[in-house]
Amino acid sequence: MEREKKDSQTVAGAPCWVSLLARELPAAQAFYGDVLGWTYRPAGLGEDFCVALSDGMAVAGIGALASSLQVAVAWTPYFAVRDVDEAAARIRERGGTVAVGPLAFHSGRAALASDPDGASFGIWEGAVRSDWTVGRGSAPAWLELRTRETAEAARFYGQVLGWAPEEEGGFTLAREDDHAVLRQDGQIVARIRGGAVPATPDPQIRPRWHVHFRVPEVAGSVAAALNGGGALVAPEDPGAALPEDAPKEATLRDPDGALFTVTSG
Repeated sequence: MEREKKDSQTVAGAPCWVSLLARELPAAQAFYGDVLGWTYRPAGLGEDFCVALSDGMAVAGIGALASSLQVAVAWTPYFAVRDVDEAAARIRERGGTVAVGPLAFHSGRAALASDPDGASFGIWEGAVRSDWTVGRGSAPAWLELRTRETAEAARFYGQVLGWAPEEEGGFTLAREDDHAVLRQDGQIVARIRGGAVPATPDPQIRPRWHVHFRVPEVAGSVAAALNGGGALVAPEDPGAALPEDAPKEATLRDPDGALFTVTSG
């Protein structure tokens, strides 16, 4: 988590940050700088970590993954909790796994976990940025969990993070057609969709959280990603990324294998 410009009030259950642990920090900075227009500054956690900026405002954290850790590179959302130990216990009680932590940082404590279907996410106890809210400003446009079964996943996260089915203000999680929608004060911040397959070798189909970043023009970001060694995952036809087709979103894979989505919607 980032240390500066904090608000002392933590909104329990709120998406409060997204981060990426890359194989090599300079290479990741160059790739996302070209694709998303990001610049960077130190994160206050050592030379292997930085904060990505869009128009000078914080977007996400990027760090260097220790070469000895043989784990998949992925974008990870963090959610604010009032007590990280209690939240970690709820995760375990409900079939999830706490892989790392809780660990103490300068301004709070964090743990990295996975839900019962294997999708990774983080929990954070402490001060959060007052200028970072999903769907607004420089923060991601929204988050999406692609999971095995929508109702079971909604129940797990609702119980772990305190998302209420119906409540005035705050966070509400409601079913809409074939998916569930998380709203913060009426604004969509996350979606939960079923149909993922835990056992598949295809990372696009396995349960995971996806981060959607807003860009001025999707086609330009796709071209930059392909030029920088990334890949277009969806739509599968590269021709769909041509400017005249004006796609509203595209899912990309960075050179380390991390999936993310760019959207102009």
